[in-house]
Amino acid sequence: MSENIGNISPLTNRIILVTGAGDGIGKAVAMAFARAGARVILVGRTQSKLEQVYDNIMAEHLVEPIIHPMDLSSAVANDYEILGKSVLEQFGRIDGLLHNAGHLGTLGPLQYTLPENWMKIMQVNVNAAFLLTRALLPALLASTDARVLFTSSSVGRKGRAYWGAYAVSKFAVEGMMQVFADELVNTSNIKVNSVNPGATRTVMRADAYPAENPATLPTAESLVPAYVFLMSPEAADIHGQAINMRELLKKL
Repeated sequence: MSENIGNISPLTNRIILVTGAGDGIGKAVAMAFARAGARVILVGRTQSKLEQVYDNIMAEHLVEPIIHPMDLSSAVANDYEILGKSVLEQFGRIDGLLHNAGHLGTLGPLQYTLPENWMKIMQVNVNAAFLLTRALLPALLASTDARVLFTSSSVGRKGRAYWGAYAVSKFAVEGMMQVFADELVNTSNIKVNSVNPGATRTVMRADAYPAENPATLPTAESLVPAYVFLMSPEAADIHGQAINMRELLKKL
């Protein structure tokens, strides 16, 4: 599936927030959303990286994005509430939320995981996703066709030795997706799913597999048709699903 269907951009007039938008999959997908017609809210830790994505979007004469620097490892509940209220006041709604940001930490046996490392992984991968979803729910509920995508992993669907806190955090993400999906299925126009990008040429992947040749892996850009599809009206019937993005790409 291309990002445009005929002359119609599938995400025209949609407002979508992407975390971890400064690099890797988040950057590639944010660019794709903008190219498909969306106004993108770029959330990430490093302002300079977000500014580069902003510049790239503007250079293509797309809808002007919004930059919102935020360090998910240190942000507190009030930071998310401020963001949620700002989005609602400025736009009146939000149509998509992609929880892309994640923290790998140090891999190894759970027995030897340092408490401070455990807490940081849970803060970024689980707590931040909950707090941001909660804060944006009023804006999501105001949309006629909203999406929430949580980013999972194969190790969050079947436990694997030595993936430690990261794997546990992704199991928590899967559970959070299922609970939100069940709570919202009959009470809103919000569709909630989790996505597993699979092995992708990113910094996090290189950290997890330092001996792997990144040139053998698919690029982040190769995933974007699946993300655009899931945020588009075409995916209105997909809800509460644990999606493998590589499998979805084969069907598009």
